[in-house]
Amino acid sequence: MATIKELSKNKPWINWVLFFGTVIIVFLLGLFAASIVERRSEAQLYFQMTKPIPEYEPRNEVWGQNFPRQYESYRRTLDTTFESKYYGSVMIDYLEKYPELVIMWAGYAFARDYSQGRGHYYSVTDVHNTLRTVQSQPATCWTCKSTDVPRVMDEIGVREFYSRSWRDLGSEIVNPIGCQDCHDPETMNLRITRPALAEAFERRGENIEHATHQEMRSLVCAQCHVEYYFRGEDNYLVFPWDEGFSADDMERFFDNYEFTDWVHGLSRAPMLAAQHPDYELYKTGIHAQRGVSCADCHMPYKREGGLKFTDHHLQSPLNNIEGSCQVCHRESEETLRQNVYDRQNKVSELRGIAEKHLARIHLEAKVAWDAGAKEEEMEEVLQLIRHSQWRWDWVAAANGMGIHSPNESLRVLATSIDKAQEARVLLSRVLSKYNVPQPVELPDYSTKEKAQELLGLNMEEIRQQKEEFLNTVVPKWLEEARIREDLYHHPQD
Repeated sequence: MATIKELSKNKPWINWVLFFGTVIIVFLLGLFAASIVERRSEAQLYFQMTKPIPEYEPRNEVWGQNFPRQYESYRRTLDTTFESKYYGSVMIDYLEKYPELVIMWAGYAFARDYSQGRGHYYSVTDVHNTLRTVQSQPATCWTCKSTDVPRVMDEIGVREFYSRSWRDLGSEIVNPIGCQDCHDPETMNLRITRPALAEAFERRGENIEHATHQEMRSLVCAQCHVEYYFRGEDNYLVFPWDEGFSADDMERFFDNYEFTDWVHGLSRAPMLAAQHPDYELYKTGIHAQRGVSCADCHMPYKREGGLKFTDHHLQSPLNNIEGSCQVCHRESEETLRQNVYDRQNKVSELRGIAEKHLARIHLEAKVAWDAGAKEEEMEEVLQLIRHSQWRWDWVAAANGMGIHSPNESLRVLATSIDKAQEARVLLSRVLSKYNVPQPVELPDYSTKEKAQELLGLNMEEIRQQKEEFLNTVVPKWLEEARIREDLYHHPQD
């Protein structure tokens, strides 16, 4: 067998092959080494803030000076063009789409206005614009709407914050949801800035400070995307988790506490209103069981060069199936989208049935009262109405049309329908006692306008009041905020 020396002597061109081959290999190794050094430098620079961030800095654009990738992705929450079959970032007038809701919320501010929430960038603006804030509201309503909240709570105290009126703090709450709500400005670690969440865990005998990083990627969302109520005269914010996280657990908690959000304007039932129990519903689903966090789907990781960072464009995963769903699931985008719709369709069907029963029974109960029904005759009916609508609302108020836990959503809606039917059976006996012809002839509430007119709502007057508020009060708030330049949000759009 010939040696390399003999081959090179007989075939001198081999020397050139070896030479250029060696040069190419050295060149490639050099590029690889340079790439490693560059990526390490990028990673180091990622954590080197160019400008220190104060403890209660509310302006997202100031944080963005240090973290431009995250900030620019967050600014995409300005986009309101994506619409899936049921949700997305577009504005949806739910009262227009589901007029039964107006009847179900008689005597409650949601009968005036209830729309799909837009991106986090609009959190303060949308609260200004809703017709629900025409009437007096507590300052507790600001808790989840702004990065200014932790600062104000620190300045005046948590209980004092809750006890103020919504308008009292309007000039202080001007920056939308953002960085300060979830991150420590010194270390960028995830942290809890809203005391109600930590207090809820403490009452359950758990220390939220022991949560893992992966758990925190859901818990920072759970500061706001949860069920809550205002306790006592000072409207102290409380999460009703003492009995557990399920709809049944929280229903039992509210019954034991004898809490009522409002008395229904037609049926006189002592009502409960679910807010947006996304975290609680998620806890019953398969993703939570598998350790998948909220951020894994709604804020998936991205890579740019050597940097891995969280996409802060909080949005429906259906608008980013490749970056969210397909990280784990290998099916096509169309298959995954259809899988979601198939489950949402089932939830939507049962939800619609529950709404029709509930709207009808509120009106039928009004007929019974008008016919002379006594409180003791109506007591059990009203309790069933309370429980039925609570269970409907526990699913309906959560985002995603039940997709965070389809099985639990269907179960809870089924119990809502069952309780509504049971209430109608009992109410039928009361109506018969007072010789009310059945089936009861009900008024037309097939549109939002007809339903609101049926409740006696003067929507033109309410809109005028809102217009006056937007033209006088809000400009005053913003002018006062401009005086405090270190607190005011300067829109970039």
